[in-house]
Amino acid sequence: MNDFIIETKQLTKNYGEQVAVNSVNLHVKKGRIYGLLGRNGAGKTTLMKMILGLTSITCGEVDVFGQNIKGREKRVYPRIGAMIETPGFYPNLTGTENLEIFAKLRGTSAPNAVENALKVVGLPYKDKKLFGKYSLGMKQRLGIANAIMHDPELLILDEPTNGLDPIGIAEMRDFIKNLSVEHGKTILISSHILSEISLLADDIGIIDKGILLEESSMKELENKNRNYIMLQVSDIPKTTLILEREFKTKDYSVQDDQILRLYDTTLDIGKINKSLVMQNITVISSMLCHDTLEDYFKKITGGEGIA
Repeated sequence: MNDFIIETKQLTKNYGEQVAVNSVNLHVKKGRIYGLLGRNGAGKTTLMKMILGLTSITCGEVDVFGQNIKGREKRVYPRIGAMIETPGFYPNLTGTENLEIFAKLRGTSAPNAVENALKVVGLPYKDKKLFGKYSLGMKQRLGIANAIMHDPELLILDEPTNGLDPIGIAEMRDFIKNLSVEHGKTILISSHILSEISLLADDIGIIDKGILLEESSMKELENKNRNYIMLQVSDIPKTTLILEREFKTKDYSVQDDQILRLYDTTLDIGKINKSLVMQNITVISSMLCHDTLEDYFKKITGGEGIA
């Protein structure tokens, strides 16, 4: 049995001739924060809505908690909390009153569910302030309180930092991280803000024009974008042998049959070049490089970077 809380298989959504989500295979691991990153209109919200049954699936499958969701909705969805797009609350009621209504509609039986949810998100219980007077940050927090009120195992949050000021974004980031680390929640979060996902997510999926271009851990992605010495040589196997034997390093990755990235930038490029040439290896080029995450996203999406 795998450890995926969410797994989609060739998940597709068409609106007439327009393909909004194209054969997506998503893998969200238990206890981790998965950041779904893409520009506005890339298909993030549509993908989340299909997982939650809010939008019909054109073709493909969704497995949640290791089982196909079709026909098991009543057993699976109570284990999920979600905030998709703008939370819909009554502006003339307080936050507590709004949550009490949703608790009754959902059938949440825990006596302190509303109070506990508000405490987790840092909002007051039995406060007199009406929802219509809430700041955007407070509205987002109340939306998440509503999503976690029934203590779900999985949270699906669509752009929870959207529209917040820098302080609000930092607070929301810390709060979401705490839900994962301290409360053991598995979280699927979408965003178009590269810097926020990079600070928050354990794993990342990059979606563009409905296509999931890449999935990897944040650590793997950061490794691809470290400072490195790029060596273009005539003999890769022999070069790696020299690096390991003479320069005592295995901190490299082979890109193709001529190019190697050496991540140990403390090594002397000149000495490496000299050693390679002395052993009849042609050094076509060698240079110190640095690719930012922004550069990487531009490269794989084939366009301008994400904010």
